[in-house]
Amino acid sequence: MALTKVLITVATYPLPSRSYDELVCTAGVLENGQWIRIYPVPLKFLMGLRKDGKVESFKYSWIELDLKKRSDDFRPESHSPIDYSFSTINVHNKIDTKYNWRERKTYCLANVYVNKAELLADSLAPQNVSLATFKPSKILSFEIENDEREWKNEWKEIRKQGDLFDSDKSPEIQIPKLPYKFSYRFLDDKGVSSTLMIEDWEIGALYWNCLRSSNGNEIEALKKVREKYEKEFLTENDIYFFLGTTKEWHTRRSPNPFVIIGVFYPKKETQISLFD
Repeated sequence: MALTKVLITVATYPLPSRSYDELVCTAGVLENGQWIRIYPVPLKFLMGLRKDGKVESFKYSWIELDLKKRSDDFRPESHSPIDYSFSTINVHNKIDTKYNWRERKTYCLANVYVNKAELLADSLAPQNVSLATFKPSKILSFEIENDEREWKNEWKEIRKQGDLFDSDKSPEIQIPKLPYKFSYRFLDDKGVSSTLMIEDWEIGALYWNCLRSSNGNEIEALKKVREKYEKEFLTENDIYFFLGTTKEWHTRRSPNPFVIIGVFYPKKETQISLFD
């Protein structure tokens, strides 16, 4: 591909059970609303470059970089950076939330699925759709489950790939293991239900921030996460999901290879002032 302009919209919380290349799914949309996946991406990029002593996130920023289609990935959206150091990347403007996310909606909601069967059909060959925006007709619940508290031995292989991480810190320190799994249970436009895990970076970061503000009290931290993703989002916001597949489960043709890799949450239009 030539120099490609991408609006970064999602980054998943790392899962070391995936291959090193796919440790984190970073994805965005092109100017025509078409989805694109970029990997591998170093941690320093995901956390933002330091400017004036601060770390700035690239989420909802336009970037330009040279990409190539991955020959080892059948999913049409999957690409790799030609310059893995990201030294030649051009970072442009960030799209703000003015007028209830109006400009973000232009790109992120250009193509929206509302039907589970249609999405799953498109995920099959020859289309092999692996990234999508999905609008649930109703969200039934936000669910929290206990999970393993320590990373397993998959980190041993990832440690060998030191260029993903800062050299003076181990992966476990930079990316602590989330001890809980978060999911949404929802219906599509035909009333068909699904329960999908939420794997975006944002919910992981929210949990750790809530844990710190709760002085290490996990029960209180989880209450705060639920307040955001259940009470606030479901009451005040118009929710869309950014969905993505993992290469492993898509290759196996799992009945549903998708997970939630991001949540798009403008306010419900009835709550917007005419003067916004």
